[in-house]
Amino acid sequence: MTTPKIDSGNGASTGQDPDWPSDWLRATLGMCALKSLEAGPSYGYAIITALEKSGLGSIKGGTLYPLLTRFETAGLLATEWRAGDGGPGRKYFALTQAGRTALAEQRTAWTLFTQTTNNHLNSGTREDTP
Repeated sequence: MTTPKIDSGNGASTGQDPDWPSDWLRATLGMCALKSLEAGPSYGYAIITALEKSGLGSIKGGTLYPLLTRFETAGLLATEWRAGDGGPGRKYFALTQAGRTALAEQRTAWTLFTQTTNNHLNSGTREDTP
């Protein structure tokens, strides 16, 4: 795994795409996709671009679109087709209130989980552990 280089100014990756373990991406992609829609509706390619710019690496459409479809089915996202500028129309995704609630809950749970994990990883060894 390459260590990602993070620009402390805006959090964007400054090097090549990091080679994050795929299980880490699978665990976080859902909430990161929801976060990408927090500011307003967007379409798949723009979501992928936002995720890449945030330092998550290259996300394939074949990974993102089924996730967005599951979120739509679960009521977390609403969709709307909009005419394209000189090209085909685009399917826009927007957070529903249920999606905003789910994102807030996931953000809180993730913060607790990462704090707990970091505490464990950075703690000294326990003498009673074999």
